[in-house]
Amino acid sequence: MYAIIETGGKQYKVKAGDEIIVELLGANAGDKFTFDRVLGLFDDKTTVIGKPHIAGASVVAEVMGDGKAKKVIIYKHKAKKGFHKKKGHRQPFTRVKIEKINEK
Repeated sequence: MYAIIETGGKQYKVKAGDEIIVELLGANAGDKFTFDRVLGLFDDKTTVIGKPHIAGASVVAEVMGDGKAKKVIIYKHKAKKGFHKKKGHRQPFTRVKIEKINEK
């Protein structure tokens, strides 16, 4: 069984035991986090699609910890003007491990 969840403006296909990286959740390591925005539940025999979400369905995950992605460099310059600007950005993320998928 697997589910499609939505968090941080992105959609993830998850099943029990998966470790995924999502946008920063603001939870401490070791906490349980419940994703209640489930878009679809899929099994060998059944398929349930939400309109837009499935009422009562949720995915429980354990927060493994926070981190930052690799640095992305933003560089701007204007030709023949001597203008240049260099800036870096590291996107924060949370690593979670999916424990179980709850249907209605």
